[in-house]
Amino acid sequence: MTTDEVLAGVGPRLRQMRKDREVTLAALSETTGISVSTLSRLESGLRKPSLELLLPIARAHQVALDDLVGAPPTGDPRVRSKPIVMGGRTHWPLTRQPGGLQAYKVLEPRRRQEPEPRTHEGYEWLYVLSGKLRLVLGEHDVVLTAGEAAEFDTRVPHWFGSTGEGPVEFLSLFGPQGERMHVRARPKGA
Repeated sequence: MTTDEVLAGVGPRLRQMRKDREVTLAALSETTGISVSTLSRLESGLRKPSLELLLPIARAHQVALDDLVGAPPTGDPRVRSKPIVMGGRTHWPLTRQPGGLQAYKVLEPRRRQEPEPRTHEGYEWLYVLSGKLRLVLGEHDVVLTAGEAAEFDTRVPHWFGSTGEGPVEFLSLFGPQGERMHVRARPKGA
């Protein structure tokens, strides 16, 4: 629906709402402080609706502004994502918009891996839902358990994965800088 179509529907909607409530133009004028002639022109479509006019009318009718303009309902806010398997990990995107802050639920299977710390621009936040997550960050080698979180500058060499004792499920959040290609902090075998 175009803006012009939305605006064209405001007048008839205002008239119907007023009539449904059995309110006269004079009574609405008194409540809103808007002249009877302005209200009449607004309802007949001879005057374009503006916020200065619609806000007092919405207050008078005790409705949301969206009800006056017939705004389309917002879409289903639930994120329905398909899992993505990368490097043996299963990622569920928790955000729909590309760019900006990105959130993922991640399932890392039980496996022992040799940490290969990497770096990239950005900042990352991890939250463990279940299991144990091994985090190697610079000189630190820590194990996070369910309910624990970590945040760090991703320019510090880092790696995270299963401790090898079982699978780990965690949330990962990072900004657009975190989407850049990873670069090894040290050559393999060094």
